[in-house]
Amino acid sequence: MADQEGKYNIKAAALMLGIQPGTLRAWERRYQMIAPIRNEAGHRLYTEEHIKILKWLIKKVNQGFTISQAVSLLGHNQSQMDSEAINLKQDNPLISLADSLYEALIHFEQERINEIINNMFSIFTMEKVVIDIFSQILKKIEDSFREGKIIPAQKVFSSSLIKARIAIIIHSFPINVHQNKAICINWSVDMDNTEMLMFTFYLRKRGVQVISISKFSSEDENDQIMDMIHPDLIIFCCEAQEELKEALVLVNHISMKHKDITIGLGGKAVTTMKPSDNEQYSSFIFGQTINEWEMWLMERMVF
Repeated sequence: MADQEGKYNIKAAALMLGIQPGTLRAWERRYQMIAPIRNEAGHRLYTEEHIKILKWLIKKVNQGFTISQAVSLLGHNQSQMDSEAINLKQDNPLISLADSLYEALIHFEQERINEIINNMFSIFTMEKVVIDIFSQILKKIEDSFREGKIIPAQKVFSSSLIKARIAIIIHSFPINVHQNKAICINWSVDMDNTEMLMFTFYLRKRGVQVISISKFSSEDENDQIMDMIHPDLIIFCCEAQEELKEALVLVNHISMKHKDITIGLGGKAVTTMKPSDNEQYSSFIFGQTINEWEMWLMERMVF
């Protein structure tokens, strides 16, 4: 049968599944949930059935099960799985790791921080760690500081460390001069902008070259920047509602003068704009989730 034929090497399988090859090897050695065949050179070959099983396991991990719990569910009927999901909800590894990292951060436990972060990257994809875990931790840090649960030193240390790790990842992606080029503008320079950081990570992972700058002081400055950089994409991220009107003036200017440039709008001020503005600028709003980003970008950019 075609489903039983070895088609994919470990690199291809890992790419399809969104996990690291080393993680896949470790799962096989420890849990023996599949037994890929070997070619003449001794390399693993995965069948369609193997991929189907692995996708199911990864789905369960993303739902909150540990890999060992997900493996134990293989072969159970759906009602049994749903019942066990309720009982195991408290053992969500993503939440557990995120909580542990937050506690280590606010207590300045550098060695423990590195250990937890390395553990995260060994279990989850880079995308999941950065967008699903780090973003939530940054939000929790901001909320805790605003509520008086942590002091300024804890906030600065914790958020700076996480943002530095994200920046290292962003700058680790190779740059190709033939890539699409984006300018990302943080319009609310005095405010924390986690959404812009996450979207920058997403763009770089998608192969877009990103230049991050603060807001322009005038339309003339904007035009000079356009002439120097020649971007394919301009992203505005505005957190403060009182600054949104100023940002939209420049959006209108660019959309009229540079019709070949794709414009994106995001940030808290954009998600809470009044309905009339939302309708007018709806084609520019790139959304808040990775699925929304993907749909928005694929409709507008050629890769």
